[in-house]
Order: sequence, then structure tokens, then C-alpha cells
Amino acid sequence: MKYSIKKQIDTHIDFEDWYFKIINDLKFDYQKDLEARNFLSTILREKSGDWCLEEVLRSFNQMIQSKMHVFIYGCGPSLEETVNYLQKIQGKQIYNNVVNLVADGATRLLIEKRIPINGIFTDLDGITRAEFDRSEFVIVHAHGDNIARLKYFKKEIINIPNVIGTTQVSPVENLVNSGGFTDGDRILFFIASLLVPTHKLYLIGMDFNDIVGKYSKIEVEKNHLASPIKLKKLQYGLEIINWLLPQIKNPVYIVNSKVDIVNMKHLTLEMFKDKILE
Repeated sequence: MKYSIKKQIDTHIDFEDWYFKIINDLKFDYQKDLEARNFLSTILREKSGDWCLEEVLRSFNQMIQSKMHVFIYGCGPSLEETVNYLQKIQGKQIYNNVVNLVADGATRLLIEKRIPINGIFTDLDGITRAEFDRSEFVIVHAHGDNIARLKYFKKEIINIPNVIGTTQVSPVENLVNSGGFTDGDRILFFIASLLVPTHKLYLIGMDFNDIVGKYSKIEVEKNHLASPIKLKKLQYGLEIINWLLPQIKNPVYIVNSKVDIVNMKHLTLEMFKDKILE
């Protein structure tokens, strides 16, 4: 019998203490998270009979295995500068051996720059319907604050084949919970068990400071100062990445960011160029 890749990715038990710490601190509603999980699960049950979570996860895994470099794009203020630099030094050929995994609204920049997207991880507040099908895979997250967005995107979720649903409470049969909190750090948690020794990971546009990037929300037009609640969310994102990193045996680099992460090497843009051209 085939092993279950869903079971491999479902590492939420390890993350459970963090989850309850975060929702208690930020006063999030556990019951609403359950409601969101059940609602997304119901939507996924309306998909074609051809859709099978296990098969989509296997395809996603094969896509990850096919390249050596994994670029993870957040929505921080350094995103645009870093992406522009990449295109300036290498153009499109730089992506021949790269998997591009994108957090929510950063999708809009990559589409604008005509950069191929392999996976969008989104709670649906940074993208529009126009961006939803512009990726090889779409990983849709359900939480208590985005039930209205799940309703808005229901048709897209049903119609696009390579959709994976995630939750932050105990997962049901057609959803995954791999841990993580923000769209960006959830990418790291989701792929952690899928990595092979040759993979190298690069965090781009993940700044975790008091400036929020303009791609973080659809209605935002420029970088701006984080609200107290947003800053606290970013701080939690940083803390849980620090917690996760010792469990990842691969090199993980943070690019063009001033954030201090104990278990991660910082790369300037010039160092980044040298590293990916080795």
C-alpha cells in the first residue's frame, strides 16, 4: 500500500502548542477556525470526482523534487527590489532550476513581472479572482477571519484542479494542517517534510519588521507602518520560523533583509547572485 503523503505533511500536532499560544494571545476565535475548516471542506467536496487530495499532494511533491532551489516570496518591503535585481542579472533563465512558492499578494508582483509561479499559498486577502489560476498549484488556507473570502472564491476553488486546502485546527480528510501562522511561514512548514538533501531554500521579501509591504493586501497602494496587531503577527511568524529551522537540514537563506534569524544565513543581493549561480 502506498504511504500517505497527507499524513507526512500533517504535522500539526507538533505545532499545536504554538497555535493555542497565538490564538489566546491575539484573542482569535477557535470556534470560528473550526467553522472555516468545515466550510472549506464542504467546498472541496463539491469538486469533480477526479479531484483527490492525495494525488494533488503527490504531484506537488514531484514538482518540489524537480528543482534544486526553492524561492519563497513574502510580501515584505524588500520584495520588489529583490525581484527586480534577479531579473536584471539573469532574466527568465534564472528560474530554470527554481521552484517559486509565493505568499498571497506577492503573486501580483510575480505575475506583473511574468515570472512563473509554482505555488500560491493564500488566505485570499491579497489576491483577486484574476490571479487565482495563474499558478501550477493553489494552497488555500481557512481561518476564522476569512470565511467571507472563501465564499467569494468558492467557484474558483471548485473549478481549478490543483487546489490544496489547509486549516489551522485538526484537519479532516480533505484538508491538511502542516503548521505555521502567516502565509509566508506556512510555506516553510508545508514543504519541510518534502525536502531532499540537495534543496536550498531562499526567503525573499520576508522582512518581519515594522514596515508592511504594499503587496500584503489588495487595497494597499504603498508600504506602510505596521499596526500593533500586524507587528505582533509578524513577530510570531519570525519566532516560529526560528523554532522550525533546526528541524530542516537544508541550507535556508534570507535575502536582502535586515531581520536577525539565529539559524539562518543572511545574503546580500550580491551574495544571493553568487549563491544561485554556483
